Amino acid sequence: MKLFVFGLGYSSLATAARMRPMLERLAGTTRTPDRAKALKTAGIDAMDFDGAGPNGAVSAGLGDITHILQSIAPPEAGDPVLAFHGLDIARTKPAAICYLSTVGVYGDHDGGWVDEESPCHPASGRSQQRLAAEAAWRAFCNSHGIALSILRLAGIYGPGRGPFQKLRAGTSRRIIKPGQVFNRIHVDDIAQIVSAALSRNADGIFNCADDEPAPPQDVIAHACEILGMAQPPEEPIEEADLSAMARSFYGENKRVKNDKIKAELGIELAYPTFREGFAAIAKREGTTP
Repeated sequence: MKLFVFGLGYSSLATAARMRPMLERLAGTTRTPDRAKALKTAGIDAMDFDGAGPNGAVSAGLGDITHILQSIAPPEAGDPVLAFHGLDIARTKPAAICYLSTVGVYGDHDGGWVDEESPCHPASGRSQQRLAAEAAWRAFCNSHGIALSILRLAGIYGPGRGPFQKLRAGTSRRIIKPGQVFNRIHVDDIAQIVSAALSRNADGIFNCADDEPAPPQDVIAHACEILGMAQPPEEPIEEADLSAMARSFYGENKRVKNDKIKAELGIELAYPTFREGFAAIAKREGTTP
């Protein structure tokens, strides 16, 4: 397998590390030349792509690729990879493409369960752009005979990205909205799901979420227990001073089913709930208050 990753960020680098033993070649993009240089030092054939225009190095780098992971979020103008390198991908014609999307495309379901067949009515502009990008990739792959797996990710957490850092810094908040729940997904589980999807040349939509949609205040409370810290004070959402982006998250309430990744991709989650995930992070980081 020769893998090209658009957007070598948190989740995709974890995926690349997991897949490396099965790869003949690993290449990809990052936003800046300096970051590309650092990744090359780590053994990745990295090149810069800021999404504002095509890059000849990217065109050349796609020449012998068999699989693609696309993790770059689309702006209002549409997916930048399709806009600037769609023709290159069509000429290469990889066996499979994996596109990282978000469960935000489902919008608000008033706390009800959603699966891959549930209707999508995204409320935020970000999620609307993701849904449009999903459709664009589906049309592109159908027209070129390329398998496409669309992975809709729940809230991402893992080492270096979770509640511990905010709690230590005193910036964590415990916002209370009765009935509100979120799903999450550990970065290592994202890596195994992407690996399975690409290895199987999977085609379809797959929810990437844990087994337990949980109230955010319960998640913070558990992190505090691990750290031996007092919980932040409760803030009723009606009284909380939240950014527009933060408030938009609380405006969507749903429980995400993950049966399909288990049945069709053979996934057994390493961290089926935030409890196992937090315990692993604490052990890895040697977490202390």
